[in-house]
Amino acid sequence: MNAIIIYCVRDLIRWFRGKWGFISALVAPAAWLIFVGLALPVTFTDNYLAFVTPGILVMTTLSASMQGGALIIMDKILGFYNKFMALPPARESILFGKILVTTIRGIIQSTIILVLAFFLGVPVYSPAQIIGVYLILILFGCLLSSITTTLAISVGEHDNYAAVTAMITMPLFFTSSAMMPYSSMPEWLRIPAHVNPLSIAIDSIRDVTAGLIPGQSILILVILTIIVVSINVKMFRRVKL
Repeated sequence: MNAIIIYCVRDLIRWFRGKWGFISALVAPAAWLIFVGLALPVTFTDNYLAFVTPGILVMTTLSASMQGGALIIMDKILGFYNKFMALPPARESILFGKILVTTIRGIIQSTIILVLAFFLGVPVYSPAQIIGVYLILILFGCLLSSITTTLAISVGEHDNYAAVTAMITMPLFFTSSAMMPYSSMPEWLRIPAHVNPLSIAIDSIRDVTAGLIPGQSILILVILTIIVVSINVKMFRRVKL
């Protein structure tokens, strides 16, 4: 565990020092929150900003996770892994350190977006609701971080990884329930939206903010996370970085 924390802190320090990367990671979610949440005319709700905020929070976590996979590729390019592999800690420590730092980055960015949403007029969540939202975001962040590190290991090159993530991110977001309820979607979109992991996380946050406990959705996220992490660990043990 100590090695995991050390790897995590190393990447966090590097992230905070590169302030423009931190700022740019907030621009897109904040823009969506302001220009879509406040400007888009809708008829299915009186407060569209409150409706879209869970989707923006999940989108922020998604963006942070997609950037997190690049950490592995960058360390490989710079030759740090040759040094890491020679250290006593197990190889999985590097993997879990990357998952942890990516999740933390997503939570920090989501917190800023959530505060901005409250400032713009979203009803403030109760302490219990905030805890529930963060638990879902942490779990979803771990799932996405595991997926992106798996992609990074499989793809291996920065340009290819950037192309794959660009191809995945927007379709994944727009086929979710982030922007509209299922009842307002075209028939052909409802099935993929229901099985989209982003929709599961978004719907879970909406249930929590409505005072419900989304036990089934959380269980699905836990199972998916365990499966993906298990695959990731096996790949990380076998692949020569």
